[in-house]
Amino acid sequence: MKLIRYGAEGQEKPGVIIGEKYYDVSHLVNEYDEQFFSGNAIEELKQKIAEGNLQEINKDVRLGAPLARPSKIVCVGLNYKDHAAETNMPIPSEPILFFKATSAIVGPDDDVIIPKNSTKTDWEVELAIIIGKKASYVEPEDAFDHIAGYALHNDYSERAFQIERNGQWVKGKSADTFAPIGPFIATKDEIENVNNLKLWLKVNGTLMQNGNTSNFIFDVAYIVSYISQFMTLLPGDVISTGTPAGVGMGQKPKAWYLQPGDVVELGIEGLGTSKQNIKSYS
Repeated sequence: MKLIRYGAEGQEKPGVIIGEKYYDVSHLVNEYDEQFFSGNAIEELKQKIAEGNLQEINKDVRLGAPLARPSKIVCVGLNYKDHAAETNMPIPSEPILFFKATSAIVGPDDDVIIPKNSTKTDWEVELAIIIGKKASYVEPEDAFDHIAGYALHNDYSERAFQIERNGQWVKGKSADTFAPIGPFIATKDEIENVNNLKLWLKVNGTLMQNGNTSNFIFDVAYIVSYISQFMTLLPGDVISTGTPAGVGMGQKPKAWYLQPGDVVELGIEGLGTSKQNIKSYS
């Protein structure tokens, strides 16, 4: 099943994609939030959908992020071998963790705003894990029991804020609009092998990132288990699993970054595509 939230910003309603069509389910589900993901609501929703009585909605509608604001976004840095190589950093012996503010979340095709005083706004196509069951001290073999599904995420980063301004990476990751998620959440039964998915990103039509999750340093089960050793993951929480090579910071012979007017398009096999127009802060 594919879960969407549609409508004007701040007024999104829950929906689903069945085949190629969009349907409203706001009469069946209040919201795709912690309460929804914490129970058996996905299976219950599937049963209710099977009974029919769904209203189709126009596919031209704006899509918001496919989940309401989670308690946290936990990100994994340098989790692809080729990305570690392009940044001239050693392969990490343990996952590098940082947070991204949930206020950065926007819809998959919403505009991305270059933050005030930014000089190095960068792109990062990433697979996002959506937690479906409270996870604390989870073993890797049990990790998938705690996953609700997966989504496409563009982990925008301001590299000067992230690297040159001291302190935690969160400063370079959390500007408003820096977390477009979606277009949908695919429940885990939709994805045959999450550790073998193609992912890509283009800037102004030029292919910049072309990777595969098979190049993970730490796979999905390990990541969920590892993070759960340090914090409790709540239903609806997002884990962003890192990006492959091809970010602006890694370009040779010289790094280059996004400018107003640029267009970023990205996608992951089985998880759809998204597109962001880059605009200046005003």
